[in-house]
Amino acid sequence: MQTKSKGRSVPQEATEKLIRSYLDAFNASDNEAMLALLSEDVVHDINQGGREIGREKFRWFNAMMSEHYSETLGDIAVMVSADGTRAAAEFTVHGTYLKTADGLPKANGQRYSLPAGIFFEVDDGLIARVTTYYNLSDWIAQVEKDG
Repeated sequence: MQTKSKGRSVPQEATEKLIRSYLDAFNASDNEAMLALLSEDVVHDINQGGREIGREKFRWFNAMMSEHYSETLGDIAVMVSADGTRAAAEFTVHGTYLKTADGLPKANGQRYSLPAGIFFEVDDGLIARVTTYYNLSDWIAQVEKDG
């Protein structure tokens, strides 16, 4: 796995505040606020998908996701490494499937709720890596049941 940290410690409190700001921006559907917290060359590991690099690719990804899904995160727990360069957030995704995404079941407003997490790397006060995980099989089972 590529790491971007230059080995400098970051105060844990600063990293926790950065991650909570990112998650708050997600819950507010404020993509610009999310992007402002990312490094220009952010590494984005997409759940059960590929890796994209760069803030502009992340912008495009968020726009595509917003077209297909309306989501908020609840039950958020943030954990930060002792040196403040890595963090993780565990949460429950509460969402609505708005528009059919390629290769996935047909959308008709199905609601879903599933556990998920994001791993972060922090460098120079910005998020340098976002690695997202959720159980796609669980999500598919939920939307097919209500589809």
